[in-house]
Amino acid sequence: MAMKIDELVAMDTHVHIESPSTGNAADEAAKKYFGSTIASANPEDLAEYYRSRKIGCVVFSVDERLTGRPQVPNEEVLNLARKHSDFMIAFASVDPMRGEEAVREARRLIGLGVRGFKLHPPLQQFHANDRKAYPFYEVVAEARLPVVIHTGHSGIGTGMPGGGGIRLKYGNPMDIDDVAVDFPDMPIILAHPSFPWQDEALAVATHKPTVHIDLSGWSPKYFPANLVQYTNTLLKDRVLFGSDYPVITPERWIADFEKLPIKPEVRPLVMKENAIRLLGLRRGTGVG
Repeated sequence: MAMKIDELVAMDTHVHIESPSTGNAADEAAKKYFGSTIASANPEDLAEYYRSRKIGCVVFSVDERLTGRPQVPNEEVLNLARKHSDFMIAFASVDPMRGEEAVREARRLIGLGVRGFKLHPPLQQFHANDRKAYPFYEVVAEARLPVVIHTGHSGIGTGMPGGGGIRLKYGNPMDIDDVAVDFPDMPIILAHPSFPWQDEALAVATHKPTVHIDLSGWSPKYFPANLVQYTNTLLKDRVLFGSDYPVITPERWIADFEKLPIKPEVRPLVMKENAIRLLGLRRGTGVG
């Protein structure tokens, strides 16, 4: 039976589908960085977790080769979301630096029904405003689909020699300002509090009306004061709940978010209402 939108207590806009850990060095470093709260990466465990808590979720994997961690194929992510379409929505991930291959793949995945895309410039090793990525953006913008773009520090690679080869410069949200100018109809989600560029992220989101911020990847108790202030005021309609499951669970995130001085009228916007609008979900129906 389809779960109704109004029955969901929240919509988690940032959930990773991960391959089983094989002792990869980047995986082990991430476990150390994020601590012992890392949840099961098994897709069915993930589905049961979200279903049992009546939390909707946007799921995706990451197309990258830098860390050696295999990507869960986009088709598997899409099939999982179809199986659990009463609360789960599939985004895809395609590395724009793959050129024409990326363009063809994006078109194919859109035809299969993905609802958006996930990019990770530090892992995919490109600046978001690199013109080589623009043919990919053109396909996504034509379909009016949102794109989630990693910003700020990367927990992946933290503590490894040379940061595992991951260059933090690619996470500067100012690169995305150009993308928002050149593709003004494409919804963009800046993933994560953008340390050490939080002011830049807030400036871009305030200035560009299609730019949103998801609050994933950090416990809310570590949110900077300016992020809390803008969430309560200028950006109250464009800030989104995201956990970064499995490295941070919704339970942990929500418990810490409840302790923040967020205005009562803003909390439901962040937890669900903004995502409903951005994702084009219809009230009174299942999320699929």
